Amino acid sequence: MQVKVITLDNAEAGEIELPSEVFGAEPRADIMARVVHWQLAKRRAGTHKVKGMGEVSGTTKKPYRQKGTGNARQGSLRAPQFRTGGVVHGPVVRSHEYSLPKKVRRLGLISALSEKAASGKLVVLDAAAPGDSAKTKTLAAQVKAFGWTSALLFDAAPDAGLVRAARNLPRVQVLPTVGANVYDIVRHDVLVVTRAGVEALKERLS
Repeated sequence: MQVKVITLDNAEAGEIELPSEVFGAEPRADIMARVVHWQLAKRRAGTHKVKGMGEVSGTTKKPYRQKGTGNARQGSLRAPQFRTGGVVHGPVVRSHEYSLPKKVRRLGLISALSEKAASGKLVVLDAAAPGDSAKTKTLAAQVKAFGWTSALLFDAAPDAGLVRAARNLPRVQVLPTVGANVYDIVRHDVLVVTRAGVEALKERLS
């Protein structure tokens, strides 16, 4: 599929042939949802923790004798029914990560790229701005001129100045193609890929 190439100044810079096996597949919403769920599960810290009966401070002495008081029998003030007692079956420190087949992850990324291309939200840049002239104010003006509400830019080797310029823009993100992922693609409105980024994605996914 032929797509026109532009510059950050919105000037035409020719055309490029996008590989149909990467940008022209039938999007699978179910696969993308599985990959996003897997990504978010891996991001969870899993540091939630409460104390159980064996961890709360307190005496292990029986609060009162077993029989003759008229109250229910009790063995410890650490029991969960008491205000200072431990929590039963509470959260513990653990990893929420689980495995997802490599083929599913690959298909999810292809589906996300193809969905952006099919909806007209894919923009191909000739090249990213050089580091010396990349300023946050300049980049913000360029993004506003394009009318992008949020944008994700992929490049094979992103320019350090461009990454620095986009750092303070809340809805603009610059990533290397090796870090291309479904979650970041679907949560941004526009996907911007450089010529070098297209070749890198083709090499990675073909």
